[in-house]
Amino acid sequence: MRVTVVGCAGSFPGPDSPASCYLLEAEGFRLLIDMGNGALGVLQRFAGLFSIDAICVSHLHADHCADLGTYWVVRQYPDDGPKPPIPVHGPQGTAKRVAGLATTPVNAVQARFTFCELEPGTTEIGPFRLTADRMSHPVETFGFRVEHAGWQLAYSADTGESEALVRLAAGADVLLCECSLPVAMAIPTHLTPEQCGALAAAALPKQLVLTHFYPPVERVDIRALVATHYAGPVTLAVDGLMLDIEED
Repeated sequence: MRVTVVGCAGSFPGPDSPASCYLLEAEGFRLLIDMGNGALGVLQRFAGLFSIDAICVSHLHADHCADLGTYWVVRQYPDDGPKPPIPVHGPQGTAKRVAGLATTPVNAVQARFTFCELEPGTTEIGPFRLTADRMSHPVETFGFRVEHAGWQLAYSADTGESEALVRLAAGADVLLCECSLPVAMAIPTHLTPEQCGALAAAALPKQLVLTHFYPPVERVDIRALVATHYAGPVTLAVDGLMLDIEED
C-alpha cells in the first residue's frame, strides 16, 4: 500500500505545492482523497489522468475540491470520447458543487461521476475499508480512517479539536493531520501544532504526518511544538512525499 502526498498547502496553492490531495494505492486500485486547487497538474506525476478509480472528498471548500471541476472536463472531452463515470464520495451537495466549478449542468457531471453521499459509518471502496465521521469545521466535513490488509491511515481533513478524530486515529499506522496555523493565529476550526501534538498523544498513532500548512505556521518550529505533547515520529508533508505502509 502506498500513500502519496500530491498537495499539502492550506487554503490556497503555494509555490511548492497545490492544495490538499492524497493518492492511495493498493492492489492496483487508486483512490484519491480530496482534489484541491492545482492538484490535477501535480497528480499526473504519479498517476495517469484516467487511472483514478474513485475519489473521496472530505468537504466542499475549494482547497479540497476545486480541481474536480477541471477533472470533469478531462473526463468529458478526451480524444477517444467521454470516459465512463467513476465514484465520487462526498458530503451532501457535492454534485451541485462540482457542476458549479465546471460551469455545466448537474446532469452533465453526473454522466462522468457517480456521486455517493457520505454519512458517518463504514463503507467499502475498492480494496479499502473507509470509516467516516464528522469533523469540527464550518461546513459539513468528514475525517476518514482507511484500512487495508491490516494497516490503517487516519485523515483529519480540516478540523478544530475533535474527539471524533481521536477515535478515527486511535492506534493508526499513520495520522495525516492538518496543521494550519500557529497559536498566535489560532481559531476553533483549524489545528495548531500544539493541538496536533495533544491529539496525537490521545490517539497514539505510530506516525504523525502533518499537512495543510498555511504560510505563517511554516515559520514556527512545528516539530518542537508538537513534541511538547507527542513523543512519536513526526513528518512534515511535502509535495511528492510517499509513505509505504505494510502490514506488520
